[in-house]
Amino acid sequence: MAQFSRRHVLGLGVGALGVLTLGPARAAEENGAEVHGISAFGDLKYPADFKNFDYVNVAAPKGGVFSTIPSTRSYNQSYHTFNSLNAYILKGEGAQGMDLTFSALMVRAGDEPDAMYGLVAKSVRISPDKLTYRFTLRPEAKFHDGSRITAHDVAWSVNTLKAKGHPLIQVQMRDVKGAEALDDATVIVTFAEKRARDVPLYVAGLPIFSKKYYETRPFDESTLDTPLGSGPYKVGKFEVNRFIEYERVKDWWGANLPVCRGYYNYDVVRYEFYRDRDVAFEGFTGKNYLFREEFTARIWATRYDFPAIQDGRVKREQVPDERPSGAQGWFINTRRDKFRDPRVREALINAFDFEWTNKTIMYDAYARTHSPFQNSDMMAKGPPSPEELKLLEPFRAQVPAEVFGQPYVPPVSDGSGQDRNMLRKAQQLLNEAGFVIKDGKRMTPSGEVFRIEFLYDEPSLNPHHAPYIKNLGTLGIEASPRMVDAVQYRARVEDFDFDMTITRFSMSTTPGDAMRAFFSSHAAKTKGSYNLAGIENPAIDALIEKIIAADTRAELTVACHAFDRVFRAGRYWVPQWYNKTHRLAYWDIFDRPKNLPRYQIDASGSGERVIWWYDGAKAGKLEQAKQ
Repeated sequence: MAQFSRRHVLGLGVGALGVLTLGPARAAEENGAEVHGISAFGDLKYPADFKNFDYVNVAAPKGGVFSTIPSTRSYNQSYHTFNSLNAYILKGEGAQGMDLTFSALMVRAGDEPDAMYGLVAKSVRISPDKLTYRFTLRPEAKFHDGSRITAHDVAWSVNTLKAKGHPLIQVQMRDVKGAEALDDATVIVTFAEKRARDVPLYVAGLPIFSKKYYETRPFDESTLDTPLGSGPYKVGKFEVNRFIEYERVKDWWGANLPVCRGYYNYDVVRYEFYRDRDVAFEGFTGKNYLFREEFTARIWATRYDFPAIQDGRVKREQVPDERPSGAQGWFINTRRDKFRDPRVREALINAFDFEWTNKTIMYDAYARTHSPFQNSDMMAKGPPSPEELKLLEPFRAQVPAEVFGQPYVPPVSDGSGQDRNMLRKAQQLLNEAGFVIKDGKRMTPSGEVFRIEFLYDEPSLNPHHAPYIKNLGTLGIEASPRMVDAVQYRARVEDFDFDMTITRFSMSTTPGDAMRAFFSSHAAKTKGSYNLAGIENPAIDALIEKIIAADTRAELTVACHAFDRVFRAGRYWVPQWYNKTHRLAYWDIFDRPKNLPRYQIDASGSGERVIWWYDGAKAGKLEQAKQ
């Protein structure tokens, strides 16, 4: 669910940039026939009798340990700690990796935009109006205690997550009317009219819980009791706030299914938790964990020269990232009066010197982010097309005029760190908004000193804040950093108790209902939602619905372009940067498929947790080298 860094990554799922040809699966759906897979537009690469995904090594050996630190998060998870094994509610700090312990109706293919194929579900029959999905379950699907997964468990899970799951789950299930078991093997999920395109995909990927297990336990409580799962792993050893291990289920019921062959090769998957990223790096050099995705350009450029790198015991490489890079930046909390004027927010953008920051702090490793659809064809460019204008015209009186011209792009500085032209423009914007200088301090229209607190939870962010805060000071703004621990950070962000904070979220290549969680007026009022900026914009709400209702990828792309123009015109964030590659480092005891899938199937996008494997021969050589 989770990538600018492991810090504040929020994922929206897997998607595509291209268009697939219309396949027989879509025709089957329209006729209400039974199908083995689903996708947003009904296109499937793999036939019903496929043996395995093309990108896996079905002969990959089983065994060994994979260990890492968190690099993405979903729902109530943290990068630094955990205190609960319930990762699907608002309460507590959910443990990373709990998704490995549950099975879902269907799972995604890593080489298709958004296609899903049956895991617990053997097949699905979709009604002609696409509002009813009838799933037929595999009789061999079982929980870890040997009991069968029934349609009653599926229906209970869907209905419970809709009612009691994390607020983000509830938002994405607004178009789910409910689920009902017809018998032990058949469950029907019904959707509201005009439901979002991706809601059935979202439901098909939700964890399935044991109804019987929760008959004597509250679902929506934080707990360290291990829930009854059905996935390829089960919870092993753990120590709160320090580490958690997941042990492979050797006789797992789904191991030989086409969607699982070549997957889940390690005997143990382990997450280590560190409060400080510098300490975490030292932990990696000391082999306290084995795999690391590096998010700090400074560390990548200057600190990967330790002995294990020099003698080849640790490998490092950069893997291309062809997915949309997402939106990363300082998000401005427009719920607060001092940030309601877009001129003020644009002034804050002008005060940030990306070119200097990139050159001086980040070793010229990044490019500037402009759009939440960065690095994809959904990002708006040039003047609006006739198709875009058709969507935008109804809002001409409600949106800035620039929406009908070139999309907004942050200014490019002279790289000095204090570009006078940009700061002069920022000063002009503040004055026009009524934020004037008095006794050397910038005042709000209500007569208060204009103060900004930057909320974050890692010391590694200090170098990025310092020059920005200095520039704000030249404008008379009293800006200050506020670093808090991970638990306090999450609590404050969920309560929208901040002025500005850094985050990054990744757009799916098939955006749909999840857009509401990030940008809708409803989400702006929902505690724990991803709409950190508090966006309440009728044009954006309407364009989200256009995105959700698109019948083809061409229509989807046009709607995304229109949305992008309005979002960027709102100046809701100070855009930061993105990287087109994943920087990976790992102790040389792993191997992987030759051709990695294009679309994300794991944290870094390279599938290291689920389709790589432990290489015993390499591990033996590593031990010999150590001796």
